[in-house]
Amino acid sequence: MTALPAPVAATGATRARELDARPLLARGVDPFAEIMKAAGGLAPDEALHLIVGFEPKPLYLILGERGFEHHTEA
Repeated sequence: MTALPAPVAATGATRARELDARPLLARGVDPFAEIMKAAGGLAPDEALHLIVGFEPKPLYLILGERGFEHHTEA
């Protein structure tokens, strides 16, 4: 298991659920529904590790309204 980044671990998360949205994007599929499904299914000690090829700033706002925080690494 890969260690969580310090800002993520500081939220109380002890593990991450990974969602690689790049294959969906490559097929021209909007990954929004899959992202929201994954975020909604997180356990209290889980973080969502979203992999995309760009910084999804609009998603930060939407998830922020639902109580989520974000941490970005390139």
